Amino acid sequence: MNIQAYLILALTTFIWGGNSVAGKIAVGHVSPMLLTGMRWVIACTLLLAIAIPQLRKDWPLIRRHWLLLFSYGAIGFTAFNASLYSALQYTSAINAVIEQAAIPMVIFAMNFVLFRTGVSLAQWFGFALTLFAVALTTSHGNLSTLLSLDLNRGDALMMFAVLVYAGYTVSLRYKPGIHWKSLIAVSAFAALLSSVPLMIWESTSGAMIWPDTTGWIIVAYAGIFPSLISQILYVRGVELIGPNRAGLFINLIPIFGTLLSIALIGETLQTFHIVALLLALVGIAVAEKGRPKVAG
Repeated sequence: MNIQAYLILALTTFIWGGNSVAGKIAVGHVSPMLLTGMRWVIACTLLLAIAIPQLRKDWPLIRRHWLLLFSYGAIGFTAFNASLYSALQYTSAINAVIEQAAIPMVIFAMNFVLFRTGVSLAQWFGFALTLFAVALTTSHGNLSTLLSLDLNRGDALMMFAVLVYAGYTVSLRYKPGIHWKSLIAVSAFAALLSSVPLMIWESTSGAMIWPDTTGWIIVAYAGIFPSLISQILYVRGVELIGPNRAGLFINLIPIFGTLLSIALIGETLQTFHIVALLLALVGIAVAEKGRPKVAG
């Protein structure tokens, strides 16, 4: 049992649960694409203070793998958060955090299809429970809406965000052998660059909302914690126990996010939310307990 990895990943998911709640609070105080871009301005500024010496050491590898590193920032950082913040314009923070429980299932599926990573029967059962929990939440407790495809726009955007972050996690197996400071710094800079077209689009469409006081607080939180601290912790967690097992801890996001949503923004906990949370918890327990026993 790797206690260090478990603590690191639990803290990571607590921060991510807070990110979803912060994105909901941001509605009307700062627009989604502006929030996405400005958080990386803050993160990159902080990273410059700690990462420049390491970036110089790792520059040969960075230059050789620049396209992969850029994709980490553009996909795992910008695309995911732009989708998340946009989704929260239309759906609740509780829905958003529960739907993120699908990420581990998609990670397992991608690893199985692309790399034939071993998956046990217990893990498949855990996936099924997680899938049902996400379906229950996405349909707002009425599974018949899935058959008619009459889904909330925000929930559909969250499903896209799930695919994006799962792909990012799986691709971390290809990251070059550079220091975590260099990995996060280059990815954050790529996230900043890739967010610029989104901010331009938002501005030209007349949808941009410049931050008020609440908006600036949300930008500061997003720039320091989800953008920097949690990314560092997640990369470390993946290094310690691998993407499959690390991805399972994403199922803790619904727990932390739901509690924070109720405490901070007064969202109502519905019966289907409770059922979905229980299914997600059982899913992570079954999948972790039944994982193939391999070295490392």
